[in-house]
Amino acid sequence: MDLISLPHKGPICYCITLLGTNLAIYLCLFLINGNNAEELRDVQVSVKSRHKVEDNYPEEERDVQANVDSRDNRELVDNNTAQRLTGEDIEAMRRQGAGGNEIIEALIANSVTFEKKTSFSQEKYRLKKQKKYAPKVLMRRPVARSICEAYFKKYPSKIGFLRVDTLSLLLSMGNVSSNSDILVVDMIGGLLTGAVAERLGGTGFVCNSYSGQAPYSMDIVRIFNLSDEICKRIVRSPISDLLSQKELPEQTLQHDDACNVESRSTDQMSASTSMEDNSHSLENGISDLGAENTEPAKVRKAPKAGERAHKEIIDLWKENGFSSLIIAAPELDTWALVRDLLPLLANSAPFAIYHQYLQPLATCMHNLQLEKMAIGLQITEPWLREYQVLPSRTHPCMQMSSFGGYILSGTKICST
Repeated sequence: MDLISLPHKGPICYCITLLGTNLAIYLCLFLINGNNAEELRDVQVSVKSRHKVEDNYPEEERDVQANVDSRDNRELVDNNTAQRLTGEDIEAMRRQGAGGNEIIEALIANSVTFEKKTSFSQEKYRLKKQKKYAPKVLMRRPVARSICEAYFKKYPSKIGFLRVDTLSLLLSMGNVSSNSDILVVDMIGGLLTGAVAERLGGTGFVCNSYSGQAPYSMDIVRIFNLSDEICKRIVRSPISDLLSQKELPEQTLQHDDACNVESRSTDQMSASTSMEDNSHSLENGISDLGAENTEPAKVRKAPKAGERAHKEIIDLWKENGFSSLIIAAPELDTWALVRDLLPLLANSAPFAIYHQYLQPLATCMHNLQLEKMAIGLQITEPWLREYQVLPSRTHPCMQMSSFGGYILSGTKICST
């Protein structure tokens, strides 16, 4: 599965495949089979008719009956001489307009060892060539599950090796629901922030907190294609702002004096600038006034996810506390982070912490028990196994990952 940014208008180029599209690209499914552009223009269907269209194309996994025969693959030798069809011949067939299925049949006909293989090996060979010469592309709306699966298969280190079942367990243990204010520490590219915002659905707030001056990357959030209403609910705030107390009166007065001096200097600069603009307009004549009157109004930009949280919202969070805390920061000290952020939660608020390794969570759990800051502490190891389910060949996938990280969960209590 690949994540590709599609234009609202114009063609979509996928390898050598050309497909026309329109504005409602994500509301439709595109099932592509073959290499000719003429075969692909009428494949656009609605979501409701998805199963009907898929019936018109060969299944990705064909049912192969278990035929009892004496054939096996022991005598097959992989010496790159079994295929008589060369790459130049395949390119010549493509230039002549041959489709993907025709190329596959030609490869099978020119294979010396195809008939000697078992029925299962023949089907694997056919599927392998179909993915190469007759690809099938399914475009769908990006959601947290598909984005997590795509990154986990291609770039697992960018999301901290967070598996899709671990992500769903994080959201469940963090009690992410409507009208909740979730405090998030996301150092996995914004996947956790986008998943929380997607589940909130435009209600409540997601506060992406960070230590230091520079916020963490949130590039994955834009892949979600969230609406403007949901993007407004994603804000950022440094941990220092959430932990800072009210300023002392003397500091407040000094800050006000500095602001007054700065405002006076700004007013003087704006006054001199306005005088220069007036003299310039008089020199240019009345035509400039007409041009100014005909200038179009500036288009208001759409809200961007990750804006700085307002002081009023931060004060409200300090007074009432956050609904829950979710952390996915493998590069930070887990216990130091939890010790600072846990007091920001409301009493009886849940929290969930993900880490790739067990020891940082075990240390944090031990310290929480000593400090009596939380109850119901437990460390969970998610377990997921992907199976291939086909007649007479059902077994776990050979290349799947058996590791999904660990989650420390619990409930914050009042320690006083």
